[in-house]
Amino acid sequence: MINIGIDWSETHHDICFMNDAGAVITRVTVPHSPDGFLKLETTRQQLGVTANECRVGLETAHNLLIDFLWAKGYSQVYVIPPSVVKGTRGRYRQSGARTDESDAPLLADVLRTDRTRFQPWHPDDALTRQMRVKVSLHAYLTQQTTRFSNRLRAVLVRYYPAATQVFSGLKTQIALHFVQEFPTPQAAAALSFTQFRAFAKAHGYTRRAELPVCFARLQQAQPEADPTTIAIYQDEAVALASVLLNLVQTQLTVARELVTLFELHPDYPIFHSLPGAGAFLGPALLVKFGNDRVRFPMPASVQALAGTCPVTDRSGKRRIIKFRQSCDREFRRIAQQWATTSLRESAWAQSYWQQARPRCQSDSHAYRCLANRWLAIAWKLWQARVPYDEDYHLQQRAAHSKPRA
Repeated sequence: MINIGIDWSETHHDICFMNDAGAVITRVTVPHSPDGFLKLETTRQQLGVTANECRVGLETAHNLLIDFLWAKGYSQVYVIPPSVVKGTRGRYRQSGARTDESDAPLLADVLRTDRTRFQPWHPDDALTRQMRVKVSLHAYLTQQTTRFSNRLRAVLVRYYPAATQVFSGLKTQIALHFVQEFPTPQAAAALSFTQFRAFAKAHGYTRRAELPVCFARLQQAQPEADPTTIAIYQDEAVALASVLLNLVQTQLTVARELVTLFELHPDYPIFHSLPGAGAFLGPALLVKFGNDRVRFPMPASVQALAGTCPVTDRSGKRRIIKFRQSCDREFRRIAQQWATTSLRESAWAQSYWQQARPRCQSDSHAYRCLANRWLAIAWKLWQARVPYDEDYHLQQRAAHSKPRA
């Protein structure tokens, strides 16, 4: 077997070929290009080994290089966490010095000596990968809409506070259309209720019963900005509303596409059945688990990746429980959000929360503990390919809690 360590970058890749005795056979640096990828293949062929006889270690699963490796039949591709690479450097040099060239043989040697600590990665199917992109885009759009809505609110509070109160929030399409069409307090003051109702109808506002309340909010007395301040800020408010409206509409489109893809997935019944998962958290959890059941051989594998389980630092009589820093932070956010929403739909989750919260340092800590338990349940369902059944779960817990005769 040949161990191949690859220190990747956006422009080039340093590659080390090492045998199982720890001797470096050859080292090459290839550009991040089709010719560079082919040079890697040529080097491997010159050594007289097949792709299946190679173990490949690198620090990312999200790179065109790893797609190339999978396409060429490399079945033993290991993704080595950067924290492991950083912690292992002390084996080879105590000075703390490092280069890209030195990390490539380090990765190859980690595969040679410690590969049993890792699971080889295999590509998920096309549907799961497509969902993963949609989930990532939806999360990014959520961050951007929050960012732009906060900026728009700050601008409107400065010169036109009534516009922030007319509808339920600035992230709604009707509120953004309102700012675009009536960007000044004077324009809003000139509106009659008939005109206001016509505006709402033109933009497809369905909550017609709420229109009198919305109009009444608009008519409430508000501090008035001077004409110069209004002239200074109104163009920015219109521009921000336009950008934010586009973001909101794109996010809604992505959400609809994600639901459609989610319903087509073979694991849809499992993740759709999870209490509180809903239209976004269900597919978000699914793409974090993926298709490869071997990737997570036990619940602790998922829990560690999501960062919901703590780290124990124990030596002699000293025992310290620490917050897990090394994890997939997006997965942790998704898991904790799921724990929060599950309280409204799961009697078991609510019961666990009531017991755990007094022992925890904060709400976030308690949500993380609940998320940790939920991930263990989701892992078992995922491995068994069965949906969640709250009644069955409660029966099993009751049976296990009974004292033995």
